[in-house]
Amino acid sequence: MNKARFALLLTLILVFPMIISFGSANIRPQQMAATLPATSPVEKSAASKTFGIIYPMTYPTYEMITKDATEYAGKHNITLIVNAPDEANTEQQIRIMENMIKQHVDGIAISPVDAAALTPVIDAAQAAGIPVITFESDVPSSHRIAYVGADNYRTGQQFAMTTTRLLHNQGMILVENGLEEMQGLQQRLNGFIDYIRSETDIEILEVRYHQGNEDQAMSDMENMIQAHPHFNAIIGLDFVSVSASTLIWKAKGLNRHLIAFGDSPTSENGLLNGQLSAVISQNEGVWGTKMMETLLLASDGVPVKEFIDTGIIEINQEGSKLRCCPLVMKMTGGQHLLNFRTRSYYIRSSKCFSRKMNFF
Repeated sequence: MNKARFALLLTLILVFPMIISFGSANIRPQQMAATLPATSPVEKSAASKTFGIIYPMTYPTYEMITKDATEYAGKHNITLIVNAPDEANTEQQIRIMENMIKQHVDGIAISPVDAAALTPVIDAAQAAGIPVITFESDVPSSHRIAYVGADNYRTGQQFAMTTTRLLHNQGMILVENGLEEMQGLQQRLNGFIDYIRSETDIEILEVRYHQGNEDQAMSDMENMIQAHPHFNAIIGLDFVSVSASTLIWKAKGLNRHLIAFGDSPTSENGLLNGQLSAVISQNEGVWGTKMMETLLLASDGVPVKEFIDTGIIEINQEGSKLRCCPLVMKMTGGQHLLNFRTRSYYIRSSKCFSRKMNFF
């Protein structure tokens, strides 16, 4: 009996540490698993960004820019907050931007209606550690870190050069513009007028502003056509004018030159249908990507270029794009011509088409 008890006691002494050991092995992994998620969400949060885009108003061309930005954002863990006044309105833009500052977004891109009025709120965002970039129209007096787009004064000059070529340096023209207080549009108009008056024999009959309202743009053009029936061309310097003018051309069956702004489905259809003679573009299709790239770098504290130049091109009825970017002119001594029907690419010198190569 004593031997049996002694054997049982010896067995318990040998087995008990193993029970304790196996119990500890089961508990420890659970404790470790409970501590692992503490680092993972922090790393994910640090990698994600929230950027805001503020347009001057709602309009189909801006939807194209949003689509481009959204595609880039989806590949880089970026959340987008896109907003705009229903109609161009400086006070609403200011309120939208103030709300984004309160939301502590990581960066803001804005196309400002009124540069002077928006300067204080842009500076407030920068002071809060939120990098701000402008696009389409600039606010150089503010603390914005960069501008995405093209030189608007040179864009106006390109409008004038295209007009001069189409009219053979003579004739009478009507001009429709957008927001009178928008700095970029005013620069565009100034570049156009300065070139026409100093370099051509063309007469500007009238200039009107539709203030971002498409119905007003149509009314303006119809009234100008009625007042000046012998005009040779209408020049639309902004996004809204292109859709209004093509509708008028279609309704009236006009056989005059119509030159518009912005590479969009509306302008492409206008060219194909013969309503538009030419379109001047700042390559708006890449604005969204350029805006996101710039904000992503800036939000990480990486220095960025102050002027992200997207260049200036002319698109004409022959299906060609005449590139007018200063860098290209400097590199080639001529102008680039892209024919997107034949997918071929030319360089135009002062004398002839000197070289051809594949573009796509």
